[in-house]
Amino acid sequence: MNLETIKNLIRDVPDFPKPGIIFKDITPLLQNPEAFSFVTREFVREYQDKNIDVIVGIESRGFLFGSVLAHALGKPMAIVRKKGKLPHVTVSFTYQLEYGEDTIEMHEDAVPKGAKVLVVDDLLATGGTCEATAKLIEKMGGEVSAMAFVIELDFLKGRERLQSYPIFSLLHY
Repeated sequence: MNLETIKNLIRDVPDFPKPGIIFKDITPLLQNPEAFSFVTREFVREYQDKNIDVIVGIESRGFLFGSVLAHALGKPMAIVRKKGKLPHVTVSFTYQLEYGEDTIEMHEDAVPKGAKVLVVDDLLATGGTCEATAKLIEKMGGEVSAMAFVIELDFLKGRERLQSYPIFSLLHY
């Protein structure tokens, strides 16, 4: 197993969720136990010796990779969801989208003050949700130590938006 094999498992879905977008579908990767294990091992290798206290997965595919990584590293897992999806007391952050705004939330006890946090998601595009997640973590008193992605869409320049955070991406398009 290697990165080229993983890249070949990512399926392009044209015009999803709207015309003109080519969606990078990770479900074939998830359906291949050897490939999923390879991706997990790459993340573990990257972060096993780093000073990380909490792993935060971004809704929803970040939950998949974040939870496996948290388990492998023996770290707590926290989740970021859209407003109104979490059952306990939350802390929220509202951010601007191209046409409007959105709000994300975390449980108030998800990130202890001073915690060093690794943010995990499947894909880095423009970086808007990741930036909002970082600001929410910082609002809660945590420190974003790094961000990890399976896929980075380089042409959307999300890395530039997140330049103050160390970023690790397995695949680049």
